[in-house]
Amino acid sequence: MLHRTRKRVLAGVAAVAIGALALTACTSQREDGGDSGEGAGDVDTTFVFGSSGDPASFDPAFASDGETFRVARQMFEGLVGTAPGTADPAPLLAKSWEQPDDTTYVFTLEEGVKFHDGTDFNAEAVCFNFDRQNAFTGVAASQSMAYYWGVIMRGFGADSIYDSCTADSDYQATITLKQPFAGFIPSLSLPSFSIQSPAALEEFKADEVGGTDEAPIQSEYGQGHPTGTGPFVFESSAPGEQVILKANPDYWGEQGVVEEIIFKVIGDTTARRQALESGSIDGYDLVAPADLASLEDSGYTLINRAPFNVLYLAMNQAAPGLSDVKVRQAIAQAIDKDALITQILPEGTEAATQFMPPSVIGWNDSVTEYAYDPDAAKALLAEAGYTEANPLTITFNYPVNISRPYMPNPEQIFTNLSSQLEAVGIVLNPVTNEWVEYLDLIQGGSDHGIHLLGWTGDYNDPDNFVGTFFGAASNEWGFDNAELFSALTEARGLATEEEQSTAYKAINEQIMQFLPGVPLAHPVPTLAFDARVTSYPASPVQDEVYNLVELSE
Repeated sequence: MLHRTRKRVLAGVAAVAIGALALTACTSQREDGGDSGEGAGDVDTTFVFGSSGDPASFDPAFASDGETFRVARQMFEGLVGTAPGTADPAPLLAKSWEQPDDTTYVFTLEEGVKFHDGTDFNAEAVCFNFDRQNAFTGVAASQSMAYYWGVIMRGFGADSIYDSCTADSDYQATITLKQPFAGFIPSLSLPSFSIQSPAALEEFKADEVGGTDEAPIQSEYGQGHPTGTGPFVFESSAPGEQVILKANPDYWGEQGVVEEIIFKVIGDTTARRQALESGSIDGYDLVAPADLASLEDSGYTLINRAPFNVLYLAMNQAAPGLSDVKVRQAIAQAIDKDALITQILPEGTEAATQFMPPSVIGWNDSVTEYAYDPDAAKALLAEAGYTEANPLTITFNYPVNISRPYMPNPEQIFTNLSSQLEAVGIVLNPVTNEWVEYLDLIQGGSDHGIHLLGWTGDYNDPDNFVGTFFGAASNEWGFDNAELFSALTEARGLATEEEQSTAYKAINEQIMQFLPGVPLAHPVPTLAFDARVTSYPASPVQDEVYNLVELSE
């Protein structure tokens, strides 16, 4: 049956539309002095976006963070995309698919599509990409590199649920799994499953990554030779400064007005706002809550994404003290989520009770919660053997100079939470890292304690939240819970939404009793734009491709 996928309309995902805007006759005045393109008359066709950090890699197979995905989505495409304004799967390089049984997927591909190097996109290229990722070993297969293949396919080689890919013809490919996975089609909308040019991957030795799991080194390809089928092609990169992309003149789909994209790296939220106000960028994501009113009053366009995310405080059970559930419960009861939200996070943010937002199947409205109670927290610490004379001392890791949709201001979040934890007698050792190094530290090894992280959902399936977090042993969480792993493995193969809902409600309760971390909030992410940006394709999962951006002067 064609498109045998569970099409679910995500409640409340429609972004706030830009609508009809009053246009001004001014021209863009950018500090970089970029030239205006010729493709749209008097319209400056260079779109400058303020990024909060560098992409970690230009090879999407080794991507796991939003800033890397933001750049990758302009250059790469996968078999499956998302329907505009939703998290639901939609055709992309595969114009249709069938699922003849629970583990087999037959994709009919778009014809006449070329990679940026002029080579053909076809079924052999699809199979090359899937086989390539499944064959990763060593550093390439580490959680700090091929994160998504590892968590979605449950490993590599013989250990993964991926079985095979066959090119039935030039434009038909069949992918077979070893076991059912209800979220397979939605998961393919991730940039990590983008189809890349086999010729470029081989020419620039894409699999020759170096370093260690904690400090990987990207391949020649990953550092500057990305080659996909998307509407923009790679031009240049200056780490810490900017990434430049140019419009793909041979793009197979609809090409818009934007002829050049400049991702200008501006880590500080105040600096991003100032860059917008000065005219050196056209827009940016993750507006600081304190800036919203002044930007709106000044005539800038604000767009809210529905909060398809979760911010959490993770507790690495490999760290001293954190394997004791009483300690984890004490940390949970020491935290006043309402104070954090009121004082630090954007208006409209809701407290999180579990590790997924309410719009996802399996959210449990009666899950175990840990109310803010400092006295109960102190009592639990005492039961665990920690007193004023012998306090619990733990490392608190958090990133700096970065904003994420679920974590717009990590330094302020740390300050708020640390004061709450110290109030119950916990001694903290703060450790900070820049974003890329932070991810490598948390995902690549065990040398971390409690830490701030979160998740913006990539597709609308519960496995993308709790399955990604807790489906197998990982460096981030540092625990081995066979019962939980088994429950998640079983749930991800269920065929109907009713079965999934029942299973994941039970799993969410199981998780909150085990308490590997504290789900804190579902923040509302906001983008801000200059008035010349008359349309922006806002997406709850950030599937935003800039050939759909509309500009005026």
